[in-house]
Amino acid sequence: MRTQTWQRSRPSEQRRRRVRRSLVPSVSVAAAAVMALGALAPSATATAAAPDPVQRGLNALVDPHSVPGALASVTDREGRTRTYTAGVGDIATGAKVPRDGQVRIGSNTKAFTATVVLQLVGERKIRLSDKVDDHLRGVLRGDGIDGRKITIRQLLQHRSGLPSYVDYLDEDIHPYEPRELLARALKHKAHFKPGRKWEYNNTNYLVLGLIVEKITHRSIAQEIERRVIKRLGLRHTYFPAHGDATIKERHPQGYYQSAAGAPLVDATEWDPSWAWAAGQMVSTNTDLNRFYTALLGGRLLKEDQLEQMQKTTPATYPFPKGARYGLGLVKTPLSCGGVAWGHGGSMTGYETRGGVVLKHGEPVRSVNVAVTTQPGQAVKDGMDKVVDEALCR
Repeated sequence: MRTQTWQRSRPSEQRRRRVRRSLVPSVSVAAAAVMALGALAPSATATAAAPDPVQRGLNALVDPHSVPGALASVTDREGRTRTYTAGVGDIATGAKVPRDGQVRIGSNTKAFTATVVLQLVGERKIRLSDKVDDHLRGVLRGDGIDGRKITIRQLLQHRSGLPSYVDYLDEDIHPYEPRELLARALKHKAHFKPGRKWEYNNTNYLVLGLIVEKITHRSIAQEIERRVIKRLGLRHTYFPAHGDATIKERHPQGYYQSAAGAPLVDATEWDPSWAWAAGQMVSTNTDLNRFYTALLGGRLLKEDQLEQMQKTTPATYPFPKGARYGLGLVKTPLSCGGVAWGHGGSMTGYETRGGVVLKHGEPVRSVNVAVTTQPGQAVKDGMDKVVDEALCR
């Protein structure tokens, strides 16, 4: 199966059970419920004659046959936040989309992992020029694979050439150990020599997670919690424990659709450990705004490390045209002439897009948008448009 945007699509069959690609529909699509659009929060009230453009954009994303629900959060430079919803949060019951509900954030997790790595660089516990073997001696060996030739910077920027473990996961999803995932990748030939190309690949961040654990003697989850989540007071953000298939707080249900027009199947609860340091986390749109604003505002990294994070190389699939990839951070051109910094993520049941605009080096506006499926390209383009319009206002 081809890798989906940001994360490979891994379908769900039942809650709290192993997830299989071969699905038997477990819910019926309540079309009338899906068509009911969530109302604006008091802080985002708009007249019926002239709806807020973000609300209008979310309304356009909702489709009873493919995208049950959408939610967004926009934060200005003073920290004032508007939240939005559209569609329904549960197609079986018709329940509303919970405002600023938790979702699986997929590869936004990479930005958290990269932040921890760069904090360690700032503490002189690691260097971007270090080779993988300086910290994980002998771990990366295989056909064209040599940890003595791959640097930390190349891992952060997806220029290592490592094969993708995601392409070799089991049909049934179950709790995975990071070393087990890495072993699957190392059975295959390197895609290219380190530094020669750019290729988006979760294996890079799997190795970075192992390096963080080797240096700190703590799990990557503990380091993200200690260094980022608690530091910023991200009360609705967490790294799920191994084997935890639930989403802890109020959230819209996430759905899987095997093909266009196929039934929507509840894919909310399943074990995400296959994504680990590359995509396992849960958060809200508002918490993501707070994280990226703090990161780009210099609250998490020293000046030198933030500067390195923003040194980019041209990026292709799965990012929009003109995007460039830094060290766990994506730079995307805006229609109004500026650029947005962020990442985005995709995980079975959910898709997230967003960004932060800087003025004179300071964050002035941030937005994150989520939908409750892994949608087709048209919806992804629509999400990018909502982000673009919110940041260009």
